[in-house]
Amino acid sequence: MKMNDTRQIAAPPQQVWTALFDPEVLKACVPGCQDLSGNPEDGYEAVVVQKVGPVKATFKGMVTMADVVDGQSCTLIGEGKGGAAGFAKGHAQIRLEAADDGGTVLHYDVDASVGGKLAQLGSRIVDGFARRMAGEFFTRFQDQIEGPDISDAQTPPPAAPDDTAEPRKGWVKRILG
Repeated sequence: MKMNDTRQIAAPPQQVWTALFDPEVLKACVPGCQDLSGNPEDGYEAVVVQKVGPVKATFKGMVTMADVVDGQSCTLIGEGKGGAAGFAKGHAQIRLEAADDGGTVLHYDVDASVGGKLAQLGSRIVDGFARRMAGEFFTRFQDQIEGPDISDAQTPPPAAPDDTAEPRKGWVKRILG
């Protein structure tokens, strides 16, 4: 299965690049991630629990980085095994470019495949699940960098007249910005 998309991120490319290689950011972005350890040079080991249609499984896998062009692009290569549920493997090519507004345009192309019981579910279920997972990952990634969208938050209680609190920033932005 192949898919691609583009995301506008309101942060400079170097900040986005740094977050892309941060294990804590990645763990927060992968839906169902129970554990993630490792580093960009040796790769990351992950444990992810997911339900695809009627099949729920714990996947243990490895993600490595390849074709790294510092600050511009890389390829994430992953493979996970879910026991009797089967396996999933694939790669995502990610490319960053500076946007005119000072932000970043993130492009991604994903090619993924599954086997075992997962493959028996049918392409509509598996393709829909893969699209949802990719979309959720990049939405979470964007939120980690930009912070939550204030319009998505519930209306806060009225502030006291002397309250001068600033709007919340994502933790990456607090550290780097």
